Amino acid sequence: MREARGSGRAGLARPRPERGTPPAGVPVPRARRAQLHPGAWWLWALALGTAATRTTNPLLLALLITVSGYVVAVRRPHTPWARSYGAFVKLAAAVLLLRLAFAVFLGSPIPGTRTLFTLPEVPLPDWAQGIRLGGRVTAEGLTFALYDALRLAALLICVGAANALASPSRLLKSLPGALYELGVAVVVALTFAPNLIADVRRLRAARRLRGRPDKGVRGLVQVGLPVLEGALERSVSLAAAMDARGYGRTAEVPPAVRRTTAALTLGGLLGVCAGTYGLLTAEGGSYGLPVLLVGLASALAGLRLGGRRTLRTRYRPDPWDARAWLVSASGAAVAALLILAGSLDPGALRPGVVPLEPPTLPLWPAAAVLLGLLPAFVTPAPEAAPDPRKEPTT
Repeated sequence: MREARGSGRAGLARPRPERGTPPAGVPVPRARRAQLHPGAWWLWALALGTAATRTTNPLLLALLITVSGYVVAVRRPHTPWARSYGAFVKLAAAVLLLRLAFAVFLGSPIPGTRTLFTLPEVPLPDWAQGIRLGGRVTAEGLTFALYDALRLAALLICVGAANALASPSRLLKSLPGALYELGVAVVVALTFAPNLIADVRRLRAARRLRGRPDKGVRGLVQVGLPVLEGALERSVSLAAAMDARGYGRTAEVPPAVRRTTAALTLGGLLGVCAGTYGLLTAEGGSYGLPVLLVGLASALAGLRLGGRRTLRTRYRPDPWDARAWLVSASGAAVAALLILAGSLDPGALRPGVVPLEPPTLPLWPAAAVLLGLLPAFVTPAPEAAPDPRKEPTT
């Protein structure tokens, strides 16, 4: 018995696998190997959004929207949260129409000579100088509003692509320890509205089955009270579950580490703001990128130090493999090349509206945008949607 016990202790001396990884000899699930890291999708989408902010050329913006839409069409998983892409497209269309309506009824700061039509102008008091209601609508002002709105619409569609491709729960699991509590709060806040809508639909269906009215003020009041009661019960249950799992509990760290973390994080955020401002202005193009990179490095170092206060472990963390690097690099290449094109040939990326001239498609910036299609070929195809007609087997 002693020899057997000694041999067991010797067996325990083998190197232990990394936390969160399956033991040796246990195969990794195929679905987990096929999934891409959600952070790679967000970096790719944010890089395309950055590229959209560097141009007002409608042809390049339409190409960016097409690239992101194609990747979403071929790589979007069959999950409820992946349906949010349509909502972002509708939001972008609403922003586009609203911006054009403002240009028509409130005027445009761009002077023009080609009058399309004239609306009745409402006289305003002297303190409202610079604002008008109605009046002359020019082709130059309407074109400028269209270019500006299309840029914002492209940015919204790129963000919608990230929401449709990256799983929120897996993204939350991949957050640094310093941002975990904030990420949980954001995920809980984002899931509140879908749960509320589901409760309203369920209660309205139940009232229709009982022959009771579900529309009008009376139906709204009689449906709203149970919905609020259910939301309160769900919040109390969620708070109890989070408290039982140790949410909000932190570890003790030395005061010097806390001060260093605060200094690095605050300095990094200031550097990111200053670098972003420098990139968006013509005068700060020389110092914008270095300050932005230094700010990002400082912020990341602060987040890494701040993660020591969070007591949590990761179960089966998502690997950052070669495909994630390729997806992130493709988006970064699109953003970097369009920034370079804006400095070399600003006229091609920002077509003029006074005098009004038709936009042209620059060749090598358009080829740079096509690099964003790389995720459609290097990432695995999503799993097939389950057939609702097929009965589950036991």
